[in-house]
Amino acid sequence: MDSFLALLLNGLNSSALILTAALGMVIICGLMDVINLAHGELIMIGAYTAFAVTQTAGLGFWVALPLSFITAAAAGTIMEVLVVKRLTGRPAETMLATFGISVVLQQVTNIVFGAQSQYVAIPIEGKVTFGHVVIPYYNIFTILFAAAVTAGTVLLLKKTKFGRRVRAVTQNRAMAECLGINTAQVDTLIFAFGSGLAGLAGALAAPVKSVSPFMGGPYLINSFMTSVVGGVGSFTGTTVGSLFVGESTALLGGVSNDVLASILVLLMIIAIIRFKPEGLFAKERR
Repeated sequence: MDSFLALLLNGLNSSALILTAALGMVIICGLMDVINLAHGELIMIGAYTAFAVTQTAGLGFWVALPLSFITAAAAGTIMEVLVVKRLTGRPAETMLATFGISVVLQQVTNIVFGAQSQYVAIPIEGKVTFGHVVIPYYNIFTILFAAAVTAGTVLLLKKTKFGRRVRAVTQNRAMAECLGINTAQVDTLIFAFGSGLAGLAGALAAPVKSVSPFMGGPYLINSFMTSVVGGVGSFTGTTVGSLFVGESTALLGGVSNDVLASILVLLMIIAIIRFKPEGLFAKERR
């Protein structure tokens, strides 16, 4: 029972990291219909920002968190303005272009920082013990932080003027333009916000994962699987999907190995897609 509880809590921590990583992709894909294959590299940018701020500049992790958001958001803005905006309505070319950007970012990072893995010190030391189950304080912070980011994102998009503009553009772009909404600006801001969330995910993962130029690939895959299971554009689906992917991988990995666990999770997702092609919480379309 102690081992099962430990795996369950470890899966909850992994789910929190996946949720933070997937939020940015769900926002960009669900609201803009853009599949960004450089999403993993935006996560990598956030992780390297945390490394540079804490290990090179000697500042605290709490300074690195907002700077990771800002750095990744700036990178996303440049990407959207120079590339994505010019390929509007051409999803295949957008995917190819963002894949090319991901390769470039990997190689540039490899040249600047080197191929060796870097590490960020855990900002919150200590742990709490329940019987034989040990829970680090940083894991608790990760779960609470992911929940707070998700709640803040939902409130931003549902309770603010900016959120109303975003929903208007998503529902009917031509009518939104007729009503005076600058749809191009909304697209840029949404892409920047989604990219910033990816940067936050990278900073959050940096103390518990090694930071390397190629670290974004697994997060990209997990973000895609989360979106597919939950339904693109659904925050409830994103939360449930991240729990499914994180907990399933942790529990199956505990009784077998990580490779077999990933294969089994993929097979389960394929089964879900077979019966629910649009995801468990697909939004109704008019």
